[in-house]
Amino acid sequence: MLSKRISRRPVLGLLLGSATAASLPASAWALNDATARALVDSLVAEINSVIASGKSEAAMLKDFERLFVKYADVPIMARYSLGADARSLSPSELSQYTAAFQRYIARKYGRRFREFIGGRIEVQSARPIRAGYEVRTLAFLQGESPFEVTFLVSDKSGSDKFFNIFIEGVNMLLTERTEIGAMLDRRGGNVGQLISDLQATS
Repeated sequence: MLSKRISRRPVLGLLLGSATAASLPASAWALNDATARALVDSLVAEINSVIASGKSEAAMLKDFERLFVKYADVPIMARYSLGADARSLSPSELSQYTAAFQRYIARKYGRRFREFIGGRIEVQSARPIRAGYEVRTLAFLQGESPFEVTFLVSDKSGSDKFFNIFIEGVNMLLTERTEIGAMLDRRGGNVGQLISDLQATS
């Protein structure tokens, strides 16, 4: 059961990963526990709608990428995933990497979403933290005990977005940074090659 749970963590990462308060204009209210909770509720509702849509995998992947862009602070996550190497990139290169990272994450995690058919995620609580708000949820998958998924939400980009997720204590963004770093090492530190390979991810 544990190995099965671990294999599903990337799926939750997209719930992730990665969220704007689409129904709440950013200028209307400062981020608080209610708006942070509403953001995650909205994200989960849209994810569940895609899962239940019966669309083809290709169409679902497009929807998942759209939701990732809508709800996640993609530029922050992309820069963090690249680490110190991000500082050496030109604005154009960083923009290319961000777009490639966005596609890579959406497709990597989106392919596993069908495992969530029949499951659900419920928001449990929200509390302020130094970087914004922590929203705790419980994930329910068929045939498994519920487990915790925590979203970190901030409005520092100008609108409410999630910038990290913890699945049973596992830091999704840190995991991605490790994996991207390994990919970069295999390419001899060539960020341009990494961007090309991420763009080519099918």
